[in-house]
Amino acid sequence: MAARLDDMDRKILAELQADAAQSLDEIARKTGSSKTPVWNRIKRMKDDGVITRQTVLLDAEALGLEACFFVLIRTSEHEADWQAKFLRALQMRPEVMEAHRLAGDIDYILKVRVKNARAYDTFYQALISEVRIFNVTALLSMEEIKSTTMMPV
Repeated sequence: MAARLDDMDRKILAELQADAAQSLDEIARKTGSSKTPVWNRIKRMKDDGVITRQTVLLDAEALGLEACFFVLIRTSEHEADWQAKFLRALQMRPEVMEAHRLAGDIDYILKVRVKNARAYDTFYQALISEVRIFNVTALLSMEEIKSTTMMPV
């Protein structure tokens, strides 16, 4: 169920998404409120699960992770045991930035960040040694056109 958010909550969320390191004073000033009500709203939104955590965003290229692959996976196995093993394998691989189960011809799509094609092959070989996969298609992203962590609020 979606949380009930008013305009002020949305302004606060937009500010936090833009820069969560801002002080409460800065957020209050930018949203036209004061420090204590902003703090109370942030606490409520954390308690309600709207704000799940605060983190830092890193530049992949600055870390030498210049290759982004989208990996399409088809499986012929849909049993609970296979799924649990597959999900554990994905959780253990730091290269997997995102993983989604899909409707349609493709069962899963992964977003994988690695140094280069050789590093992707190492990832691929490790994955298929851990879990049986019917078909894997890797698509190399030539250019990232848009990437954001900001939710539309």
